This record gives sequence, C-alpha cells and structure tokens, in this order.
Amino acid sequence: MIDARNYHAEVTLRNGTPATVRAIRPDDKARILEAFRNLDRETVYTRFFAYKTALTDRELRLATEPDFEHTVALVVTLPKATDEIIIAGARYVVLGARGDAAASAEVAFTVEEDFQGQGIAGRLLKHLATIARAKGISTFEAEVLPVNKPMLAVFARSGLPMSQRRGEGVVHIELALGGT
Repeated sequence: MIDARNYHAEVTLRNGTPATVRAIRPDDKARILEAFRNLDRETVYTRFFAYKTALTDRELRLATEPDFEHTVALVVTLPKATDEIIIAGARYVVLGARGDAAASAEVAFTVEEDFQGQGIAGRLLKHLATIARAKGISTFEAEVLPVNKPMLAVFARSGLPMSQRRGEGVVHIELALGGT
C-alpha cells in the first residue's frame, strides 16, 4: 500500500530543472500563500472558477491538512536557499462509491504560469492516479472551463480512457484509472 501522507518522488521538468513531487504538509501554509500570491488572475479563475485575491483561513487549512484517505494532495517544489518553493499542486477528493464499483474522485490542478508547459500537470496526474488506484479509486472526474485548453489537453494526453461532455459552461471529464 502506498503511504500517501509521506509520498515523495524526484522528477526532472522538460527544461531539465530538478523538482520534487511530494505530499503537502501542514507546514506548507506560508509556501501555499506565497504560491497563490504569485498566480496570475486568469490562472486563479481557471482553477477556482472565480476571481479571488486571497485564500481564507479555512481554505488554507483544507489545502494543507488533507486526511490522505478521502483527500490526497501533492505539490511540486523547487529548492530555494535553505527552503523550497511550491510551483504546482494537485489533489483529489473522493466523491463516493458507485454501487458495487470502486470510488470516484474529483481531481484538480494548479501550475504557476512560469512553469506551465513543463509537463507538471501530466506528471501530477500520473502520481495521483498511482495513489488512487492503490486506494481502490477507479475513476477521476474533473470540471474544466472550456477556455482551459491546456488542462483539457493534459487529460486527453494522459493515456487514460477518457469521456467528456459539455454542460452549463464546463466540460465534465471522466478518466478510467484501470486503463494505461
């Protein structure tokens, strides 16, 4: 069984930059606030479907203190002097079981603009899928704004069997995690 709470992997971005994919921790609060402050307004909108200028205390707590059973959250970090900076994050939240089928989970991503196009979201998707499969989750779901073509492309290139439907200003994506 994968220990999601202590998940850690070293990766290399497309441009050759070494990075770390790891589980988020409660001590990441200041790093998450800094990462959020560095996001462009449109990136915030495509992630939250609303313009926001700050995270509430509750949102920050939920972001940095997942239970790693029903919610799993990973971040991508780069070293910075004696610390590290967060350049991306992804999470899934279990939605529930479908009859006798395994659970499904909603998945979401944020990648800081300077690092978009480096394959980060695709890698995070693969890491989350590995953890989710080990926890019996069979499907990822996502609601994506139609203008968020880069995220739609990440899902389409994932290699996972995908279905999508449009409705009420969003594209609903389902990814079957049993596929490769």
